Amino acid sequence: MPMLSALRYYWIISRGYRLRPWESPYIQWRLETFFGAQAADLTAGQFFRLLWRERARLERFLAWVDDARERSSKTG
Repeated sequence: MPMLSALRYYWIISRGYRLRPWESPYIQWRLETFFGAQAADLTAGQFFRLLWRERARLERFLAWVDDARERSSKTG
C-alpha cells in the first residue's frame, strides 16, 4: 500500500512534468522546503540521488500525506 500512496502522490504533483519531475516548479519548491537550499536547481542525476539518499524521510512524509488524505476524506 505505501507504494500505491507514493504513486498517487507523484501522479498528482508531477502534472505536466511526469517524465522529468526535476524540472517541475512545484516539486522544486517542495524539495527546497523539505531539504533546504541544497535541493535547488537539481539535475536529473542529483534529483534521483537525493530521493534515494533521503528515501526514509520521504517515506515518512508520504505516510503523513496518506494519513492526512484519509482523515480529510472521512470529515468531508
